[in-house]
Amino acid sequence: MARETPRKIPVVFYRTRGGSEVVRDWLRSLDDRDRNAIGLDLMRVQFRWPVGMPLCRAMGDGLWEVRTSLPSQRIARTLFCITRDRIVVLHGFIKKTQKTPDDELLLARRRKKEFEA
Repeated sequence: MARETPRKIPVVFYRTRGGSEVVRDWLRSLDDRDRNAIGLDLMRVQFRWPVGMPLCRAMGDGLWEVRTSLPSQRIARTLFCITRDRIVVLHGFIKKTQKTPDDELLLARRRKKEFEA
């Protein structure tokens, strides 16, 4: 039996109107091991979509989070949406509380609306 080639969904990073990729800049600010852990989880989403818990969780209104436990013993969240057959990475942050802060979700939703416009 032939193996089915996994479908790869392109990943793009949100860009501000000025052209900077703030999520990519945030990723570059992390140490190599933490950055690689987030990158691997994004790649799992890219090749295995749709993905559920514990890797991904729906946040409502087409917004999803990738849940990454970092080697530095911290927790990262990367918020994304799927638009025009692409994964659009909208926001990333290090989680400091159990609940995802409302301001982090609002920022991601605002970027999603801006991207879709």
